[in-house]
Amino acid sequence: MNAQNATQLNTMIDTDDFFTADVAQTDPEIFGYMEAEHDRQQNQIELIASENIVSRAVMQIQGSVATNKYAEGLPGKRYYEGCEFVDKMEQAAIDRVCKLFGCKFANVQPHSGASANIAVYYALCENDDLIMGLSLDQGGHLTHGSLVNFSGRQSWKSKDGKTENKGYKTLSYGINEDGVIDYDLLEKQAVEAQPRMIIAGASAYPRAFDFKRFREICDKVAAKSGKECFLFADVAHYAGLIVAGLYPNPFPHAHVVTTTTHKTLRGPRGGVIMTNDEVLAKKFDMAVFPGLQGGPLEHVIAAKAVAFGEALKPEWKVYAQNVLDNARILGETLKASGYDIVSGGTDSHMILVDLRSNNLFGKEATHALEMAGLTTNKNSVPGDKSPLNPSGLRLGTPAGTTRGFGPAEWKQIGGFIVEVLNGLKANGPDNNGAVEQAVKAKVKALCARFPIYQNCMG
Repeated sequence: MNAQNATQLNTMIDTDDFFTADVAQTDPEIFGYMEAEHDRQQNQIELIASENIVSRAVMQIQGSVATNKYAEGLPGKRYYEGCEFVDKMEQAAIDRVCKLFGCKFANVQPHSGASANIAVYYALCENDDLIMGLSLDQGGHLTHGSLVNFSGRQSWKSKDGKTENKGYKTLSYGINEDGVIDYDLLEKQAVEAQPRMIIAGASAYPRAFDFKRFREICDKVAAKSGKECFLFADVAHYAGLIVAGLYPNPFPHAHVVTTTTHKTLRGPRGGVIMTNDEVLAKKFDMAVFPGLQGGPLEHVIAAKAVAFGEALKPEWKVYAQNVLDNARILGETLKASGYDIVSGGTDSHMILVDLRSNNLFGKEATHALEMAGLTTNKNSVPGDKSPLNPSGLRLGTPAGTTRGFGPAEWKQIGGFIVEVLNGLKANGPDNNGAVEQAVKAKVKALCARFPIYQNCMG
């Protein structure tokens, strides 16, 4: 490149604009989508149990200069220089989450709950080990042994017939006719099958887990097999309630605990692995890096630290109690209107609605509710014939509680849901538009009383 061309290129790159221009100026297309998303979040009621609304502080730190830093390794043991301050941020996240859960060791680098779970498998399980998890159609999670997921994939040989790829054997446990885990049957299954690991966790199980009983079952398996049977608690959905003392803590019973940071913990999207065992902690660290991930997302880890700091404050317990109370109010409102609640109620932030007695399916119900400004998700319920067209509706109260909705508002929201679903029953999916639009106007009016961020950038 000659001097004249270099001068022209430097003229084209305006560093003043680069460091000062807003995205509205530099990329109006993406900014427009983001403004529309802000409008959606402001004017709809978020009822997906796995979603929440973070504080402006969490949003600010996630969009900070920490985005620029590469930091492979762990605090104090990096492969790059210039990590003095991201080390302090990450260590703060570790210290705070350990304090929240009452554990000794934590890795805060997993990019998601699923990647945290993958690391646990890789650290603790060998090829063809047997894993037990709650059945997907009874509330379990994809990463707990589902056949369509890595966790349920059997080991297999490559085309050359020599290279064996890692996989696991799986066995599901389930719930009884009351909608709660059948611990006696679980124990019988486990002692007979002798799994290497039992997972206590779910994505659509509203009741409390008896972690002490799970550990007793693991210990019985170990006594019979002569080999450790690990208790792995995935508390992604319940973490925010656990740290408030409102839901059972898997420690000291579990060998390892994972969680996401963005559901009831109300932080950025990400995962965490925790344990009280130093030997296992080193295995998890190695499984995360260099085993599965490269450079950690230090801007997200810093945001995790901020969210953990929020959860350590006294007012967190008030928030978590409101989440729990509001879920029960919502469930009772729906029950009083003739809608079946799986297990009859909830011990957590979520409710699972069985629509079969009302001759509705989850897909049509969630679409009708979406048209009315109520964001939900379809979900399998026990006894469902097809996971592609489930008969359930999963609802959660964390996001709405963050907005400030109280008992009166949750009764009103329950009424909105009933109005839409009753209209769907009476009119069918193609002729329910008038009901949906009428409810949507009420939803928007309610949301206007409880605003979120001033703009799409927080």
